[in-house]
Amino acid sequence: MADNARAKRLADLIREVVAEKLHRGIKDPRLGTHVTVTDTRVTGDLREATVFYTVYGDDEVRKAAAAGLESAKGVLRTAVGAAAGVKHTPSLTFVADALPENARTIDDLLARAKASDEEVRKASSGADYAGGADPYRKPGEDQQDEDQPDEDE
Repeated sequence: MADNARAKRLADLIREVVAEKLHRGIKDPRLGTHVTVTDTRVTGDLREATVFYTVYGDDEVRKAAAAGLESAKGVLRTAVGAAAGVKHTPSLTFVADALPENARTIDDLLARAKASDEEVRKASSGADYAGGADPYRKPGEDQQDEDQPDEDE
């Protein structure tokens, strides 16, 4: 079993090689400049590598890019094997990265929270405090209350 540092170095190398090969070496029009490699992870035994990618475009472009990556898997694995120089070239698995969708969801939630805060700010702009501006008793006020007789007496 390989150490984690070696797996990390191999993952970095795979990410660079796959990105470079997608950018310059593969002439598939489904891939082109639409695909960006975001991360790569390698198992501890260096046998399998997962390549995370994002695609700029709509769902149709994403499906075409996924099909293009699957068809180019052998060429990309060959390029990784030539660059890595390891005994066994890891098999590549391509997974669409969910980062852009997560970022879009977070942006939408932040926009909703900002709109809600603005509504609260507008509703409270002319409001007064429930107990006055300073609801706490001051030491001089306690003596005044003791000097005045209770209405019950």
